[in-house]
Formats: sequence, structure tokens, C-alpha cells
Amino acid sequence: MKTLVKILFISDTHTQHEGLVNKFGLPPADVIVHAGDITGHGSEKSIRKFLKWFGQLDYKYKIFIAGNHDWMFERNGMRARGLVKEYENKYCVEGSRIIYLEDTGVDLMGLKFWGSPVNPPFCDWAFNRTEEKMAQHYAAIPDDIDVLITHNPPYMIKDYSSSGSEEHCGSPSLYQEVTKRIKPSIHVFGHIHEQYGISNIGETTFINASNLDGGYQLVNPPILMGIEADI
Repeated sequence: MKTLVKILFISDTHTQHEGLVNKFGLPPADVIVHAGDITGHGSEKSIRKFLKWFGQLDYKYKIFIAGNHDWMFERNGMRARGLVKEYENKYCVEGSRIIYLEDTGVDLMGLKFWGSPVNPPFCDWAFNRTEEKMAQHYAAIPDDIDVLITHNPPYMIKDYSSSGSEEHCGSPSLYQEVTKRIKPSIHVFGHIHEQYGISNIGETTFINASNLDGGYQLVNPPILMGIEADI
């Protein structure tokens, strides 16, 4: 039986997650997905604050990945993942989950999700990888993913940085994998704040869900989408 699964997408909140509720509200959905950069510099204190907020949200499934600002997940991944479990147990109501993905996937409500935090070298931030290394991460993504979550955008899709570098910052190998092989229903990412919005290309809806603009001001609302799934 086909069922419409509602998914709410956010990204690049950089500790301003509570402002989303105050400024825009968070509409009802089955799943909320955060595409990375939950913090400013990846401190344990800021990660704890985010996880407390995330765990208390009224969604059954709460998925997130790390971004280039979320240092603790790279420097002390075991500790960071332990915090995810701690806050899930402490703040999620029965049946609700916090799910952290790092080159891993999860099957929920008839849909397959996959998340990866890697991004191109930039100021020696977290999860920085060369294009060659990123290609290895993206090649490992299964073919049958419905919702792909990456922090970095694919090349030439919502990836143009108009502040500082003024260039297309997306990954060519990610573009090839997504458009030629994986073809997910939705590919969500962030990282390039100035490129918030939606593009439909081929079989895939591409979403840059960055909630902050290039000046780190909270200006962009969450994006709600629905996918039909066999449940």
C-alpha cells in the first residue's frame, strides 16, 4: 500500500536551531532531516544543546549528519555517537529515535536514507577530503537510496558560493553518482548557504536546505516534502 511520508529538511543551523521554531515554526512531519553544521565549532557543549533540542522535537524519526563545522564527530566520533544515544534515551518519547548517519544508511517507513558528511578542503575544517577521496565515499552509496543526505552539494547544483571564493563548490563525483547511478527521489544538502532552494533535475529533487544565509543570519524556513512509500 502506498503511503505519503512527510519529511522536513533543515541544514546549517550553526547553533541557531531554536530560532527556527521561534521564527518559522516547524510543521508536522513523519521525519525531520538535518544535513549538517549543527554547531559553530563542534564543541561538546554545543552538540549537547542541539541533541537536547532535537530529541525533544515532536517527530518520530530525527536524522542528522555532521558538517564541516561539527568537529567532535571527526575528532572523537565514538564519544559523539555516545552522546547521540544518551540524548535519545533521555529526551525521545517511546518509539521516537535520533539517528546519526556517517557514510551509513537506515530504512524507515518504507524508505532508504543514506548520509555522508564529507566535503572539499576548505580552511582545514572537519571531514575535509580531496575529490579523489570523496569519490570513494560516494561510490559506496547503495543504488537503491530514496533520500540521500550529504553536507556538500553536487557540482553545478545549488553549489555556487558568491561570498569569498565565488566558485562552484560542489563535487563532480557526487554529481555523477547521483545523476547517473543512484537517482534518489530526494538529495538534500547544505554547506553553501547562499544557494538555499529546490531544483528538479531528471528523477531527483535537489534541496539546499541551508537555514542561514551567507552572513549567518537565520532567513530561510525549513522545507517540507512528501514521498510515496510502500508500507
